[in-house]
Amino acid sequence: MSSGEKTVRRSLALWLALFAASISAAAQEKAAKSDQHAGPAVIWVDPGDIEAKDLFNGPGGKEERPQLPAKFIKEDKKGTNSKFDVEDAAGEKWKAKLGIEAQPETVASRLIWAVGYFANENYYLTNLEVKGLPAHLKRGEGHVISPDHLDGVRLQRTPDHKKKIHGWNWRHNPFWGTREFNGLRVMMALISNWDLKDDNNAIFKDHKEEEYLVTDVGTAFGASGKRWTEAQSKNNLKEYRHAKFITKATPEYVDFSFPRFPPFLHVFALPSYVHQVRMRFVGNHVPRADAKWVGALLGQLSTRQIEDAFRAGGYSPDQAAAFTKVVEARIAELNKL
Repeated sequence: MSSGEKTVRRSLALWLALFAASISAAAQEKAAKSDQHAGPAVIWVDPGDIEAKDLFNGPGGKEERPQLPAKFIKEDKKGTNSKFDVEDAAGEKWKAKLGIEAQPETVASRLIWAVGYFANENYYLTNLEVKGLPAHLKRGEGHVISPDHLDGVRLQRTPDHKKKIHGWNWRHNPFWGTREFNGLRVMMALISNWDLKDDNNAIFKDHKEEEYLVTDVGTAFGASGKRWTEAQSKNNLKEYRHAKFITKATPEYVDFSFPRFPPFLHVFALPSYVHQVRMRFVGNHVPRADAKWVGALLGQLSTRQIEDAFRAGGYSPDQAAAFTKVVEARIAELNKL
């Protein structure tokens, strides 16, 4: 990068910082209201015996796997990924997601859950039979491999059928500054889940508690930020392997190379560019002690468990082993702090 480009980027970053600082009082009030809670708020629980966790079946376990075949209910036109609702043979409702995020989301939810964070129940199917599938899907038509059969599908449901209350904000939440919240920041860097929209977070009511989840972790295991193409940005072993993890470690804090600036020309999509720049705080100045804490939890996972998580996402044995090596290398960096 030339000195001129660096100067332009620094100037733009300063302008964006000022722009972000000028958020209206109404917007801040809305964010604060979204995190009001009637009961105790919880973002992490003691995971217990991490070494005994089943990362192939994940939070729902083997007994909660969807009963097939499924029945088509309706297509979901929200978001950028192809999604639709189904009902399995036992009458349980699931959200089906197609496309590049289906595999990494299945894996990421298992790693997050393994160390004590809340996660949706996700199961990946290489071939899903869906009775009553429309002759033409508005999105995801390329995944139809034969009548009533789709390839590469992630099925998701809310754990224990809890009720979603609303979303939560990365900057305005009850856990700001806590070890548990900082550990979640480290987990996002570990899996490179760079699409940190507040819309991807949710609060679920569980009796008297309110559980805070990152519900969409599909942009994982690729680059450390949005790249030129979707294929570079997520579910890309080469990008994930070559992305730097920790950029700076002092006695007090750790900086991660996450989330990275988007390519400069993305500035022409200004709202998205501003958001990506504003979210860089998630990976910066994480207290060193908190990074070491979550590293110690992750360090209890065996190679087999991590490979099981990738196998659950439909990765081949070779792919699972390769991704696992990168994950373990990052865990090792945390445990060397």
